[in-house]
Amino acid sequence: MKKFFVILFVVLIIVLTGCTDADVASQNLSTQADQFKIVRRIVFYNGITGDYILSVEGLCSLGNEDVAGELSVTCKIGEESYKKHFLGLSDNVTYFAEQLESSSVDPYHYKVIFKPETIIPDIDLEISN
Repeated sequence: MKKFFVILFVVLIIVLTGCTDADVASQNLSTQADQFKIVRRIVFYNGITGDYILSVEGLCSLGNEDVAGELSVTCKIGEESYKKHFLGLSDNVTYFAEQLESSSVDPYHYKVIFKPETIIPDIDLEISN
């Protein structure tokens, strides 16, 4: 276990070397948004007609692993409730995401978050007599 933390520490040092305060603050804001702690407005815009097509507002996270031409938006709507929207992008439809409220993040503090439910598998034990 000690070896794991030493390797993790070395990797973090390598990753953070050369990072500016803005890079760390930007990453921390993105992390907070992915944890549904930042209120955003995502607006889809038709560049030809100049019309807004759709607006999504709330504690929303943008898709990180979306395929080209698609954007997923996941929003937290309650304590344990979420909605996910899939939106197609084209050569004339684009979007922008606006952070609606300021958020205090420390550019000198980097946070690594482990979610045990994604690391430790869900195991059901069955006891036989």
